[in-house]
Amino acid sequence: MNDDSPAGASTAAVPGADKFRYLHTMLRVFDLDKSIDFYTRLLGMKLLRRKDFPTGEFTLAFVGYGDEADNTVIELTHNWGQKTPYDKGDAFGHLALSTPDIYATCAVLEKEGVKIPRPPGPMKHGTTVIAFIEDPDGYKIELIERK
Repeated sequence: MNDDSPAGASTAAVPGADKFRYLHTMLRVFDLDKSIDFYTRLLGMKLLRRKDFPTGEFTLAFVGYGDEADNTVIELTHNWGQKTPYDKGDAFGHLALSTPDIYATCAVLEKEGVKIPRPPGPMKHGTTVIAFIEDPDGYKIELIERK
C-alpha cells in the first residue's frame, strides 16, 4: 500500500475516528493487592479507582500517572475464582514506560525483588537505553530512558 498522506493525517474508514482516544489496557491479575502495590509503590502510578462487582465476582482497579480524562491508564482485572496464575500466551508483547535514569530505576526495582530479564543497556544497533522488567503476573514492561 502506498500512503502519501502526511504524518498524523487520518485515513481511517470509520467516520469520526480522528476523535477516538486510547483509554486503557486491561491486564488480568492473580493477586490484585500485589499488583496494585507494584504499579503504585514501585512504578509511581496512582490508584485512580477500584470497584468490586459481586454479581460478576470480579474487581477492577485502574492505575496510572494521571487522571483518566487526560491519560491512558491500566485496568487491573481480578477474577475472584481464579485459582492459578493466568497463561500469557505468545501474542502479548509488553507495556512501555519512560524513565529519566534507567540504571537507578532498575537498581531500586532489583532491590525490591522485581524480575529484570533484560538489564539496562543500549539497544542492538542503537544508542537508546532500554530494560525489561516483569510485574507480579509476569507481564513484560519495557523501560526506555528519556532524559
